[in-house]
Amino acid sequence: MSFTQFSLDPRLEAGIRDVGFTEPTPIQEQAIPHVLAEKDLLGIAQTGTGKTAAFMLPILQRLTQGPLRQVRALIVAPTRELAEQIHQTAVDLGKYTKVRSVTVYGGVSKKGQIDALRRGSEIVVACPGRLLDLAGDKSIDLSKVEVLVLDEADRMCDMGFLPDIRRILKLVPRDRQTLFFSATMPNDIRELADDILNDPLTVQIGMIAPAKTVSHALYPVPNGLKKKLLFTILEEMATGRVLIFTRTKRRARFLARDLDKKGYRAEALQGNMSQNRRQKAIDGFRSGKYDILVATDIAARGIDVAEISHVINFDMPDTADAYTHRIGRTGRAEEEGDAFTFATDDDAAMIRDIERVLKTRLERRRWPGFDYGSFDPEKPLVTHQSAKPSSNGSGRGGANNYSRRGGSGAKRRPSGQRRPGGGGKQTRSR
Repeated sequence: MSFTQFSLDPRLEAGIRDVGFTEPTPIQEQAIPHVLAEKDLLGIAQTGTGKTAAFMLPILQRLTQGPLRQVRALIVAPTRELAEQIHQTAVDLGKYTKVRSVTVYGGVSKKGQIDALRRGSEIVVACPGRLLDLAGDKSIDLSKVEVLVLDEADRMCDMGFLPDIRRILKLVPRDRQTLFFSATMPNDIRELADDILNDPLTVQIGMIAPAKTVSHALYPVPNGLKKKLLFTILEEMATGRVLIFTRTKRRARFLARDLDKKGYRAEALQGNMSQNRRQKAIDGFRSGKYDILVATDIAARGIDVAEISHVINFDMPDTADAYTHRIGRTGRAEEEGDAFTFATDDDAAMIRDIERVLKTRLERRRWPGFDYGSFDPEKPLVTHQSAKPSSNGSGRGGANNYSRRGGSGAKRRPSGQRRPGGGGKQTRSR
């Protein structure tokens, strides 16, 4: 099976060869023919399965014909990082065509975006807020849009963008092709899809869950020992690139700082950073300048790095869907990956939700030789209904554990720990 089966423009086939694509992924194989036929489509697939190219290649094929320098394809994404990733895919695959793509999102000056729109572009990849801002200023004309794509629609709903999406729908022509992509399908997202799609075809690839190449494990630990456990794991386990998730921006910033002080090449990625700094953090992680990225959920979309060996949930996510998206950052392109989640008593209910999604029980582990004090990691977790996140950014209750802890263990692998595929030893620099 190859991309030649789609009879794409030779210029697109050249772009495909340049980016190194050889065979279409299942979502690409099933979706591309329908999108080329200008059908509405509901695409449901795990992250890392090639959804972006599944809609971008047919869009580029369509735009190689017809008028240029007017917005004919609008792609709406939840975060700046994902918008940049989609834009880069358009640039890479369409490099031999005359099709132009621009990004539109907040956190940067509007002037550069307005100038790019005035020069003319066929593809706009946008975050909802800035798109509506420019539309209100009459700086963008959406009246000629032929294809509308909502990418990672479930995350847009999680971030409160659903009202903005409905406003955007009023700005584009009714007579259009609509493509709706999501890794999960909560009820409100399914209702939105039913409202905006016209006799759609549905393409669903596998379970709405993390890839089967990912190994999942829970590490029960009290809040006050989370950081000490994290440092112990990083000291004693061989890893490749590691992505760590926290619940708050403050925690991401401080944890990245403390990792840097201990000699790890670490950087934070969180919503309060400027777009320039966020992009530098992602580029540094992708290029190997940083081995560890500490991110919040809102900043994590668009981290398309194939070599992430471990995802560590320093804090439990708010929803089972968020767990799916976090863990989808590893085990990409059929590579093996590991997902470690630090769990406290307050996380018991969420663990049950996650296990229902995965349809399996998460393995409970204790780290060999780690001093848990009076805490028993093998004791069943119990939900405390009254527990609420503390106001000091320390996660689900407990003291803020950002005091500096010293000590560094030997670089050895504890017995029973599996070495992930493709992962080298964790690199430090100083």
